[in-house]
Amino acid sequence: MGRALYRDEFTPEDFTRFGQRLRANLAALRTVLTRPGFGEGATTLGAELELSIVDRGGRACIINEQLRRTVGDPRLQLELDRFNLEYNFAPVRAAGQPFRALEQDIARVLGTVGDAAREHGARIVPIGILPTLAEADLGPSSLTDLPRYRALSAAVRRGRRVPIRVRIDGEDPLDVSCNDVTLEGANTSFQVHLRVPPSQFAECYNAAQVATPLALAAAVNSPLLLGHRRWDETRVALFKKAMDVRDLETLQWHPPARVSFGHGWMREGAYEAFAESASLFPVLFPLLGEEDDPRGVADSGGVPRLDELRLHQGTVWRWNRPIYDPDDGGHLRIEFRALPGGPTPVDMVANAALLVGLTLGLRSELPRLLPALPFALAEYNFYRAAQHGLDATLLWPCEVAPSPREVPVRDLLARLIPVAERGLASIDVDGEESTRLLGIICARLECGTTAARWQRRALARWGNGSPTRDSLHRLLEDYLARSATGRPVHAWAEAG
Repeated sequence: MGRALYRDEFTPEDFTRFGQRLRANLAALRTVLTRPGFGEGATTLGAELELSIVDRGGRACIINEQLRRTVGDPRLQLELDRFNLEYNFAPVRAAGQPFRALEQDIARVLGTVGDAAREHGARIVPIGILPTLAEADLGPSSLTDLPRYRALSAAVRRGRRVPIRVRIDGEDPLDVSCNDVTLEGANTSFQVHLRVPPSQFAECYNAAQVATPLALAAAVNSPLLLGHRRWDETRVALFKKAMDVRDLETLQWHPPARVSFGHGWMREGAYEAFAESASLFPVLFPLLGEEDDPRGVADSGGVPRLDELRLHQGTVWRWNRPIYDPDDGGHLRIEFRALPGGPTPVDMVANAALLVGLTLGLRSELPRLLPALPFALAEYNFYRAAQHGLDATLLWPCEVAPSPREVPVRDLLARLIPVAERGLASIDVDGEESTRLLGIICARLECGTTAARWQRRALARWGNGSPTRDSLHRLLEDYLARSATGRPVHAWAEAG
């Protein structure tokens, strides 16, 4: 949903015209994707970091508009809730030390935005879910006042006849209902973009689906929601439930969810993912772009903008999302959406290096892996990793039947670190850079400490395991103090 909306009310005619343009966009996309040389170019990495804002007492602070004005950087954008912001980092070439460059850029942004927040008596927090968030912090008054978010909230309400009910199991089961989308704003993530040539898109995308549960298990940082202990990466469950626009109360079958891990292995290439989104999901925002004839642009050898297709694709929240971008001559990217924000810049880029490395390193093994791993079981791995982090047991393909078989994720990751190294080397990432960042992952595996595990231990230390207002506040203050040191989370355990 990166495109700005200037309206939040639409007529039936708007939806009809948008549908026609969407079909024209798909035809134009098919043309450019078959064009020799389209999308070829240097491999690049990009990222987006979502941040929470808290006051001096550690509570959600609804000042994102004021804070953005103070910073004055166009890459800093308002997020769904008024206590969230998002920063969009410029892409960097993968060759050399891209993760070090990104790490330095993240540190710079945290410093700049943090300084601005202090001018307003506030602080910023890079974390998956703010542990001190309360139900009183959510609701219509928390929604950022932009047409895109008003339209999104209206679309979710329009698609349902009953309030959204969020039920998540865990140590303290949660059952809460809401009438808008502000509960989804509790989630903050670190989204990574990898440019991929069209000819390699299907294999890279399938490899990303295999790799994501593994990287997520090591990256988890969201064990608390509304004062309840939940999954190690509660964002995964919350996002799916809070953005569920399906009317499941009246239907006898379940249509596909807009938030999903996907619906099967990619068979041919990126086109099928865009066509699937256009076919399965009703349009939420029928706002036409300025490109009247995308098919004509494509047929004449130009690069169409495909505004309608890109807008619609932005309302289908796959955990790994195909992206079409008309810039730089036109290209494709995979947007990895599963990684949480925080806790430190080096932790975030280590998570990204692991995920990108595994994705690229596993490509050559797909002919062996995919026949022995049905897609439904890859999806199973994703949710098990979100629930249990490094304690998860995942299903992994085996060359001897029966396949797949259960393997502890810590053992699996230890075996696959060389695969991630090989994947990073394939895009010319410097060997020293790979060794440094994957060494951080190895250190987490050895001590068993993820950011989620650290939060659980801190909660036990400050509140005997009970999520009280005081213990959650002390946990957050401890988290902020340690993340400010820049030391990776596995080293926090050593510091007590």
